[in-house]
Amino acid sequence: MDARLNLLDNPIAAKSLRHVISAGKVVSDSTLPAATQELVKIRASQINGCGFCTDMHTKEATHAGETSTRLNLVAAWREAKVFTDAERAALELAEQGTRIADAAGGVTDEAWANAAKHYDEDQLAALVSLIALINAFNRVNVIVQQPAGDYQPGQFG
Repeated sequence: MDARLNLLDNPIAAKSLRHVISAGKVVSDSTLPAATQELVKIRASQINGCGFCTDMHTKEATHAGETSTRLNLVAAWREAKVFTDAERAALELAEQGTRIADAAGGVTDEAWANAAKHYDEDQLAALVSLIALINAFNRVNVIVQQPAGDYQPGQFG
């Protein structure tokens, strides 16, 4: 299986993605916990059906020391005891921010207030940015049918 478009070889796609990656660096350098960042990226990628990003972020999380139990339960985080209240709040915000077309009101006040109990303003800004960025990456990869399974941790630097 090959992607419909080579995103790294096409000058327009590569230039565009460099900007998105740059924005992602701001988030990764923030005080939002790295484990939370990976969990959010995995959950949004699962919802969007992005195999490439799901593969990438589960491997990156494993490489960073995340347990297989937690990774295996991301999709069922509501029923799993292995996530902190803060992680649950981030996962809820990620789900609602990813599924905005499914709810007339978008992200609920309750989900926002719950996240705000656990994260300061800078962390909330990073979380909102992260949700938007992973959704952008998911859409690009799903549109071009980027194949999954071959990603190696640290592959993109």
